[in-house]
Amino acid sequence: MYHLPYGNAWVSLEIPEKYKVRVLKSDNHETAPDENEEIKRALEYPVKSKRLSEIARTGRNAVIIVSDATRPTPTARLLPPLISELNIGGIRDITVVFGIGIHRKLTEDEKRAILGGWYDEVKSIEHDANNCVYLGTTSRGTPVEIFKPVAEADIVICTGTIEFHYYAGYSGGAKSILPAVSSKRSIDANHALMLDPGASAGRLDSPVRKDLEEAASFLGIDFILNVVLNEKKEIIFAAAGDHIEAHRKGAEFLDKKSRIKVEPSDIIIVSPGGWPKDIDIFQSHKAIEHVRSAVKEGGSIILVAECREGYGNRVFEEWLGSDRDEVIERFKSGFVMGGHKAALIAALSKKLDLYLVSSLPEGMARRSFFIPATLKDALDMALRKNKADANIIMIPYGGSILASTDT
Repeated sequence: MYHLPYGNAWVSLEIPEKYKVRVLKSDNHETAPDENEEIKRALEYPVKSKRLSEIARTGRNAVIIVSDATRPTPTARLLPPLISELNIGGIRDITVVFGIGIHRKLTEDEKRAILGGWYDEVKSIEHDANNCVYLGTTSRGTPVEIFKPVAEADIVICTGTIEFHYYAGYSGGAKSILPAVSSKRSIDANHALMLDPGASAGRLDSPVRKDLEEAASFLGIDFILNVVLNEKKEIIFAAAGDHIEAHRKGAEFLDKKSRIKVEPSDIIIVSPGGWPKDIDIFQSHKAIEHVRSAVKEGGSIILVAECREGYGNRVFEEWLGSDRDEVIERFKSGFVMGGHKAALIAALSKKLDLYLVSSLPEGMARRSFFIPATLKDALDMALRKNKADANIIMIPYGGSILASTDT
């Protein structure tokens, strides 16, 4: 019996023994001896940077940018030592900024869950993409427009989780600035670079990442604290300091643990990893991008994702429902943030069979270019299409693994 995360629960599947099944898991099962000690180590020995307490002496106020509800970052565990460092350096005026980019606003319950015991102790605000100031334009033509309270802060601190990202290469680092606290115009221009062939998961030279790091240089990030998590969302590595060099240390660690070489497979069954990574189709899609290169042409991907919040993006939803060729051609005529995912899924559905095991009505799944099914039925259909000796790859935490045939 095989088990995959699904929302806050699990789904199970039995596969006949005659089929070859490889369960893909990252080598990150160990827990840091003590999460607090790991964070403390990173803060005491920052990468290519002074300690935050020393940096704090140069300013009167600080902002700490944190992830929104669509990310697994353990913000409540990162805030105490960061605030302590700022206090030691003499800064008491601290604002937490929820870096929501152009995602939906957070509920108060979500804010409380993200901040934990600090919800009532620290001032917090949400990013507003309509309240940004222009700082310049990158060499790739991206206008750099940053949330005014961040642009005006003396000290800017970024937090986040480092994972594989399907067009920025990796999450974390300067992504806390672009897209997290940038204008829609900035975000659209940066994300348009995903059309470049070099924009793919696991590449530090992705033009998207290079561009967003250049954009961050217009603002100046004073310090980052990024973490790598295991499958239980426990911190197994922390990196702090310079927003590029510290980020690279985290990416290097992630590669060793979660970049896995595979032989091309007939069928891949993948879960993003449960809540919040499978909150909606828009977020769950990332798991497909992490495994698509490991599926044989004409094979099948079965995405197991609850998607309790539906489509997850208004523009994405608006693009769905048309003929897939029409969606693809529409995207070719000009990049549109949100529309890009509709086009990516539509294009992939022409090469592979995409099944969706979710809580959504069948019509919503079909409109998104997926074949709706239960997990058992999806596997049965995929097996009927593929040869009798089909090989299967099972990935319970697809949001955190990069399956590749050329690593």
